[in-house]
Formats: sequence, C-alpha cells, structure tokens
Amino acid sequence: MNDLSRLHLNALRAVEAAGRLGSLTAAAEELGVSLGAVSQQVLKAEAQLGHPVFLRSPKGLQPTAFGRLVLAHLHEGFRYLAAAAAVGREEAANTLTVSVPPILASKWLVPRLSRFSAAAPELKLRIDASADLLDLDHSDIDLALRVGSGGWPGVATEHLLDQVVFPVCSPQLAATLEKPEDLARLPVLRDRGAMFTWEAWLAPEGLSGLPLTEGSVYSDAALCLQAAIAGQGVFLAWPTLAAYALADGQLVAPFPGRYKTGYAYWIVTSAQRPKSAKVKKFEAWLREEFAAFAAYGEGTDGG
Repeated sequence: MNDLSRLHLNALRAVEAAGRLGSLTAAAEELGVSLGAVSQQVLKAEAQLGHPVFLRSPKGLQPTAFGRLVLAHLHEGFRYLAAAAAVGREEAANTLTVSVPPILASKWLVPRLSRFSAAAPELKLRIDASADLLDLDHSDIDLALRVGSGGWPGVATEHLLDQVVFPVCSPQLAATLEKPEDLARLPVLRDRGAMFTWEAWLAPEGLSGLPLTEGSVYSDAALCLQAAIAGQGVFLAWPTLAAYALADGQLVAPFPGRYKTGYAYWIVTSAQRPKSAKVKKFEAWLREEFAAFAAYGEGTDGG
C-alpha cells in the first residue's frame, strides 16, 4: 500500500495506454489529452517506479524488460478497474432512488411496490423515507413524492391527486355516532404536525367551530391512526393513510363527507436533468396507481 500511495493513477494510465497502443500519440488521443501531457505523465511514472518502462526509437515505443513486467500487471489491473466502473454504471442505470415521506411510504407506497417490481423486474428500487426539501440537481434522488400545495422553486412538479380528509374511529365508537354533531362527545386525537385542522372537515359540513373534546396528541399521523384503531378517539384521516385499516375493518368512516384540504400529492423531479427511462417508467406507474386509488377520495363535494 505504501508503494501505491506514491504512484499517481493518471501517470499509470498514461503508461498503460502508451504500452497497449504502442505510441504516445495514440495514448493521448484515447485519453483525450495533449501529446505533451502524456509524455510528462509517462516520465513521471518512470521516475516514481525507479526504472525506464520504454525505449524511445524512431519506430515508436518499445518496452524494456522491466516495462514488459509492469505493463502486464497494468493491463490486468486496468481491465479490473474498467470492469468495476462498468458495474457501477450498470448499478446506477438499474437502481431507482425515490424519496417519499415516511408515512406515505409505509402506509401507501411500500404495500404496492410488488406491482411495480412485477412490471419492471430489471429495476432495483431504493426508497429514501424523508419529507425534507431536496436539491434534486445535486443528489442521487431520481424522483420524489411529496404532499403539499406545490409551487416549490427550482423543481418540476406533476399533480397526482388532491388530498381529502374524513373522520375515522373504531367500529365500537362509530356505533355511538348518529350525526356529525355527535363528534363533540368523543375524544379527538390530534397530530402535532398536521398541515390542516378539523375545520377542513367541519366547515363543509356546516359545523364550523363545533367544540371538540381534546384527546391525546401524537407526534405523527401513524401514531394517531393506531390510537384510533385502539379505540382511544376519533381522528381526521386521509385515504393514503387509512385505506388499509378501513378495508380490514379496523377503522370505520362514520360519515360520508370527504373534503379537500387544499393540499395534493405531487411527483417532484429535477427541472434541469433530463428524465431517464427508469424515471419515466416509475412516473407512469405512479399515475396508474393514483388513478386507481382516486375512488377512495370521492366525497360529497366531488373531490
């Protein structure tokens, strides 16, 4: 390792190319540098190795006995390096990195990914569970799913589906509710990080300002959902969060009204980088999945 630390890779590349091609001119052309640069790199390598690698003659470069030994190892070494680079390119070409907020990833996206894998078995997915704003021009994230009002600067966005909300609770608590006003009798579970309030649902129902009973407060919506399943109160949920619990009968939506929050689901990509085939394929799949899922968002306001 100490011997390698004193050798410059560019100098060894120049020696390998010159030896394989038989001339400094051909090596310079392959490496995309000047003839003088290649000549200097070869001289540097010879000085670092402590022996001449080539004999210069009018007929071109001829390797010395020492040079033949060195070149044999360099040819083999650079073949391995080229193979390693090819693996890296293939891995990058076949890996799709998607950034998704953690709750959207766990409750909606991940359960559906087997369908994408079946449709695109050649692609390997890497899911980055994060809601942070991203610099998509200078990161390895290929595509992001985000929930919000859109209009983020410096990125390209595509609207997928408006977000709607509705109350959910356990079947036992639902049996005690006859009309929306009865919600005032139940503890209300609150998500500390929610982007909207109960007014998003109460106002369209004509119940703006209805006094609600304060229940437990949780740090994220997934915990609120589990608390609702456990019968601790009623929670204002949305389809991508609650669909599976509703389908399994763990939760009930006691009233039909589903109303838009003003937020939506968006595909977010770089505005500068051209979209690769793998990104376009995942975008098309997301459109199909959200279109199929849109029925969960049908409500009395048409949204």
